[in-house]
Amino acid sequence: MTIEMLHTKACPHAAEYLPRLLRLVAEAGSSEPLRVRLIADPDQAQRERFLGSPSIRVNGRDVDPTAEYRREYGLSCRLYSAQGGLRGTPPDEWVLEALRRHAAQGDC
Repeated sequence: MTIEMLHTKACPHAAEYLPRLLRLVAEAGSSEPLRVRLIADPDQAQRERFLGSPSIRVNGRDVDPTAEYRREYGLSCRLYSAQGGLRGTPPDEWVLEALRRHAAQGDC
């Protein structure tokens, strides 16, 4: 299983979120390393289909259930629409669900 956090250099949410993401990975029972990747320019953002910072992916798939329908790629901060409004990081449930789904499929 591949677990990634993609981010931009100036993203205030990425550094704050990293310890929480590591706890979620451990909570899901995964021993896979977390790959942290910097998205540095607009061309890379387009190639990576980067929806904003931070983006969390499990096996190349964004944890946001609506991500596959979106095409707003670029170097921007990302807002997640979750219960209670907009926020700068994905809900824990999305991350845990993605990790557990892939673990159940034997991807790790």
